[in-house]
Amino acid sequence: MTRPLLNRRLDGFGTTIFAEMSALAARTGSINLGQGFPDTDGPEEVREAAVRALRDGRGNQYPPGPGIPELRTAIADHQRDRYGLEFDPDTEVLVTAGATEAIAASLLALVEPGDEVIALEPYYDSYAACIAMAGGTRVPVTLRPEGSRFMLDLDELRAAVTDRTRLILLNTPHNPTGTVLTRDELAAVAELAVERDLLVITDEVYEHLVFDGEHLPLSTFRGMRNRTVTISSAGKTFSFTGWKVGWVTASHDLVNAVRTAKQFLTYVSAGPFQYAVAEALRLPTSYFLDLAADLRTKRDLLVGGLREAGFGVFRPAGTYFVTTDIRPLGATDGFDFCRSLPERCGVVAIPNAVFYDAKERGTPYVRFAFCKRTEVLNDAISRLKQLRS
Repeated sequence: MTRPLLNRRLDGFGTTIFAEMSALAARTGSINLGQGFPDTDGPEEVREAAVRALRDGRGNQYPPGPGIPELRTAIADHQRDRYGLEFDPDTEVLVTAGATEAIAASLLALVEPGDEVIALEPYYDSYAACIAMAGGTRVPVTLRPEGSRFMLDLDELRAAVTDRTRLILLNTPHNPTGTVLTRDELAAVAELAVERDLLVITDEVYEHLVFDGEHLPLSTFRGMRNRTVTISSAGKTFSFTGWKVGWVTASHDLVNAVRTAKQFLTYVSAGPFQYAVAEALRLPTSYFLDLAADLRTKRDLLVGGLREAGFGVFRPAGTYFVTTDIRPLGATDGFDFCRSLPERCGVVAIPNAVFYDAKERGTPYVRFAFCKRTEVLNDAISRLKQLRS
């Protein structure tokens, strides 16, 4: 056959770096601080809620397409109680197979071939693939290091908007940099979206993992309620990443558009787990505060250890990732560094260059995850300190 088998829109999208590095960790017996998943399960009462649903026969057959009513109501209550956002659980909430499907369905629904989609760079790698599958053109706006933080250049964002721009894909708290966009930054994004009549998709899966500052949904800003698709999920908040339960909250028209695409992807998923997540979202406020406090302690532990090991470190305000600069260690290429790291000291990390269109912008940066047990982090730190010897 002369024609390539892979759709040309996906040309260049091979095996994800996460699969490659996790396989490397397994092969070498290294500590995996690359892929962002916890090494312990979440609350026992949430797990038991899933077991109870299975035994009671709830969700073992196809759940409703938009999600079970109990979960949609819990999501709407969560948005109201935490952020003052009112959503109708019957028409303005959609349950998805994790946030990744929510992103894919939103882009497939809202983007026409030739539309431009602005994404903050570095970005979660599925953004690029989903924009490509929708036929859109990705326009990166790069977060750049400034002091201990990666900053959004609002002038660069404004300059990126053209007559072909359809939407902005925003991620805050931001993976991989750990940046949490400020009120002023979000207000400027909202003002731009209203001025240029843009839609915005916001990926807020790390909304409860904020250590400095606060998480502010873009939907709460003036003019954004009816032009924002807000996405979140249970995996990061409740440490059950394998359940793949995510959701969309937006106006009726936007949810209807996203649901039209979503129904032809998974249709439905995670039936019994939806009942468990409905209960999880009703956990007391203390759970969410304790989660953030625990991860803040682990952040500080890993940040300090990485600095002692000789890395340049950008202290994250949110998420459970730390971005580091390898140049103080005499290295310049993150790919080479990460592929050699397991053999050198038995630790796996992720090269940030995979999250950039212009790979050279991310070449000296490497990401570590700190959503691990304290003893695992201490072991990893001891191993990484070998780099200085």
